[in-house]
Amino acid sequence: MSKPTATPIAAEATGAAVVSSAVSASDSRRGFLLALTVYLIWGFMPFYMKALSHISPLEFLAHRVLWSVPIAGVVLLCLGRTRDVLLAVRSPKTLMMASVTAVLISINAGTYVWAVSNDRALEGALGYFINPLFSILLGAFFLKEKLAPAQILAVIFAAIAVAILTWDAGSLPLVALTLTLSWGLYGFFRKTLPIGPNQGFFLEVLLLSIPALPYLIYLETTGQGHFLQTGMNDRLLLIGAGFITAIPLMTFATGAKLLRLSTIGIMQYITPTIVFLIAVFAFGEPLSGTKLVAFLFIWSALIFYTLAMLRPLGRR
Repeated sequence: MSKPTATPIAAEATGAAVVSSAVSASDSRRGFLLALTVYLIWGFMPFYMKALSHISPLEFLAHRVLWSVPIAGVVLLCLGRTRDVLLAVRSPKTLMMASVTAVLISINAGTYVWAVSNDRALEGALGYFINPLFSILLGAFFLKEKLAPAQILAVIFAAIAVAILTWDAGSLPLVALTLTLSWGLYGFFRKTLPIGPNQGFFLEVLLLSIPALPYLIYLETTGQGHFLQTGMNDRLLLIGAGFITAIPLMTFATGAKLLRLSTIGIMQYITPTIVFLIAVFAFGEPLSGTKLVAFLFIWSALIFYTLAMLRPLGRR
C-alpha cells in the first residue's frame, strides 16, 4: 500500500507501480512533477506519523487500510477500471498472489510506522537507501540478471555498512533490514501480479480490510480505540491517513508511466534523504560517528549503483 519508492505504504523504492506498468522511453515534465510531488509527500510523512505516535502502529495501519478502500474505489470508478478488479477477484491465483503482496506491504508499513514512533526514523531511512541494492540481488539470483562491476561493488559497500551497524549496536539493524526485505520482495512479487498498479493497490487494501475492520471494531467496543474515544484532531488524522496512503501511490502510478526507469531510479533517493534529515535535525535522533560512517558507505554504494544505471544511457 507505501516503495518501490515509497515509504510508508507506498510503491518499491523505484515503485511497485513502475514494475507493473509501461514506462515511457523519455521523460515528460508532467511525469517529473507528479513523481517529485509524491516523493516529497512520502519524505515528509514522518511528521504525520509523529502526530499519531500515541496510537499503536497496528491501529494506525488498520485505519490507513480501511480509509484507503473507498478512496481507491472512487479513483477506479472515475478511471473506469473496476472490471479489472472484478476479474481479479474471480481468480483464486490472483487473489493468492495479491494476498502475498498485501502481507509484505503491511509488514513494511507497520515497521516504518513503528520506527518513526519509536525515534528510529534513521533506521527507516537506511532501509529505503539499501532497498535498490537489495533489488539488484533479487534480480541476479532469481531473474539471472548479470551484475555490472559497479553494481557488485555497490552491494559490497552496502554489506559493509550493515556490518558496521551490526558491530556498533551489537545486533543486526532489524528495522532497516525488515524494511529492505519486505519492500524488495513486495516489488519482486508485485511484478507477477497480473493487474495494473492502481487496481492492484485497491485489491491489496480490500483484502487487508478483511482483518482490519473487525480489529478496529474490537478496539472501539472495548474502549481501546482512538477513533471514537478521542478528540476530533485524532479522528481527522486517522481519516486523512487513507488519503496520504492512496492518493500519492495512485498519483505515482500515473507519473511513473511518463518517466524513464533511470529517472525514477535516481529520484527514489529523495524520500530517504528527507527522512534522514528530518530524523537528525527535526527529531533529534543521535547520529554517532559510527552511524555516519555506515551511511557514507551506503551513499557511496548508491553512487556506484547510479553510475552503473546511467552508463548504458550515456553510450546510447
